[in-house]
Amino acid sequence: MIYMSNNNFEQEVSQARYEGLRIQEGDVLEIIVTALDDLAVKPFNKTTVQQTGQDGGSSAMRLGNNEYQVTSDGYISYPVLGNIYCKGMTKQQLKSDIDIRLKQYLTDPIVTIQLVNFNISILGDVGSPGQKTSSTERLNIFQALALAGDMNDSANRTKVKLIRYSEESGKDVTFTLDLSEADIVNSPYYYLQQNDILYIEPDRNKQIAANTTNPNRALLLQILGVVLGLVTFVIAIAK
Repeated sequence: MIYMSNNNFEQEVSQARYEGLRIQEGDVLEIIVTALDDLAVKPFNKTTVQQTGQDGGSSAMRLGNNEYQVTSDGYISYPVLGNIYCKGMTKQQLKSDIDIRLKQYLTDPIVTIQLVNFNISILGDVGSPGQKTSSTERLNIFQALALAGDMNDSANRTKVKLIRYSEESGKDVTFTLDLSEADIVNSPYYYLQQNDILYIEPDRNKQIAANTTNPNRALLLQILGVVLGLVTFVIAIAK
């Protein structure tokens, strides 16, 4: 099965520009601060943190060294600096924000930020469907499919659905992608975002086969046949 088979090779195929992930609620960020003065930088790096839920009890997630979870309100609680709003920011924007705050206390601080829990879900006609965690944030659609064992031979490569939450509309939005087209690499949806869902439809032949072999569907068809037969019989008697 060939991907990107439809292509005008006389023209150079451009590739989508990777603009980085936008931080979302529930994201776990590893933030490490370094500087020339090791002693001065210590208050800005934590060792262990146990989040406290709204009811005062321990939450289900225990964060590791220098990890911060974005709250539902879009904040992280940072030592000394307090609550920092970061929802919707890129990592670079958050890095710049923290860097400015740190310069009140440190000389030439260096801030590194890493998203720990980059998760996507891949469902449908693939080798290994389910939720996948990527070790890299710069993940394109083909790399995501590789995490799921690639599409099966019976998958419909022309109607791959991408479901993504839109901050603007406040709801999930669905896009249909054609992986048989070479210009997919120039699509704004070529690179995946946190919590994206990919659904791979089976082709028409597999859908028909599933409908005819599924015992529940077969039973339903038999019941409908009996009902239609009874209706026809009653109408005939009424005449």
